[in-house]
Amino acid sequence: MKGILLARVREFIRNPFTFLLFTGMSIVFAWVISSMNVGGGGGGLPVPVYVEEGADDYQSFLEQQEAFQFYPVDKETLEEELREGEADTGVILSKNRFDILVGVESPNAGLIQQTVQEVYTTDIQETLIGDTADAAGMEADQAVSAYKETLSDGTFDLAVNSFSGEESWKYDDNVHRIGGFALFFAIYTIAYGVVKILTEKRMGVWDRIILSPVKKSEMYIANLLYSFIEGYLQILIIFSVFYFWRGITFNDQLIEILLMLIPYALAIVAMSILITALVKNVEQFNAAISIITVSLAMIGGAFWPLEIVSNPVLLFLAKLNPIKYGLDIIQGAAVYGYSFTELLQPISILTLMAVLFTGIGIHLMEKRHI
Repeated sequence: MKGILLARVREFIRNPFTFLLFTGMSIVFAWVISSMNVGGGGGGLPVPVYVEEGADDYQSFLEQQEAFQFYPVDKETLEEELREGEADTGVILSKNRFDILVGVESPNAGLIQQTVQEVYTTDIQETLIGDTADAAGMEADQAVSAYKETLSDGTFDLAVNSFSGEESWKYDDNVHRIGGFALFFAIYTIAYGVVKILTEKRMGVWDRIILSPVKKSEMYIANLLYSFIEGYLQILIIFSVFYFWRGITFNDQLIEILLMLIPYALAIVAMSILITALVKNVEQFNAAISIITVSLAMIGGAFWPLEIVSNPVLLFLAKLNPIKYGLDIIQGAAVYGYSFTELLQPISILTLMAVLFTGIGIHLMEKRHI
C-alpha cells in the first residue's frame, strides 16, 4: 500500500500539470469575478440606475444597500452599458413603479429585483401607515416611527427548526464564488485521479500487482486515498490563497471550514469510483465527467445561489447533489457563523454519500471485472 502511494506521489511530481491547471483556473475565475463585483470602488456589484422625476428618495435608499453599488446614469448611458455588456442588469426608477432591464442573463437580476422591490414595499407600507394615522386623527410621523421601532425590536421570538431556518437569507458573493469554483474544479482533479484505476486495470497492471503480497483492498485504498489527498490539497490551496492574499477572512473559521469539507472530498472520490465503474473506457469517462460535473455545479448552486431558484424539480435535484451540501458548509460557517454541531446535517449527508457510492462503485467494478 505504501509503495502504491509512493508511486502515485512520484508520478505527481513528474507531471503536476493537471493539478496545477485546475487549481489555477479555480483561483483565477474566483479572483476575477469577485474583483468585478467590487469594481468602481463601491461596496458590491455595480448596477446602473436611471432615476425619473419623483424617484430620488428610492435612489437614496438603494445607495445604502451593501450587496450592490447602485450608481445614477442617464437613460442613454444605461442602455449603452447594457448593450455593450458593461453591465448585465440595469434599473429604471419611477415614482410609482420600477423596471429591471436585463442585458445578459444573470442570477444577479433576481437579487437586484428583490432588493429594489424591498425598497418600494417599505415605502408603500410607511405611506399606508401614515395615511391611516391621519384618517384616525393621529400624527403620521409618530405612527411611522413606532412602526420602524417595532420592526427593529422584533415582534416574535423565533425558534430554530432547521439548518437554514434560523434567520433570513444572507449572501456573501466572495465566499460563494470562492467556494463554488473550489468545489467545482476539485471534482475534475479527484475524478482524473480515480480514473487511473480503470487505466491500470485495462493495461493489466493490477493483474501483475495481485501476484504480489499486496491485497486488492489495499490497492483500492491506496489509489482512492491518494485521489482524496490531491483533491483536498487543491481545496486547501484555493482557500488559503484568498485568505492570505485577498484578505477574505471566512468569518475567522477557515480551519473549521477546511476540516468540515473533508466529507465533501470523500464524497467526490466515491462518486468518481461509481462513474468509473459504469463506463467502459477512458473516453467514455471523459465525456461523462464533463457533463456530470457541469450539471452538478449548475444544479448545486456553484454558479449562482439556490435561494433565487424557484423550480421545484431543480431544488429536488439539488438535494441529491454533493456540491449543495459543500456550499452549505462553507456559507453556514463563513456567512452565518454556524458551528460544527449546527452543520452536522450537510456533513452527515456527505458522509452517507461517500459510504454509499464507494460500496456500489467497488461492487459494480468487481462484478463487471473491470
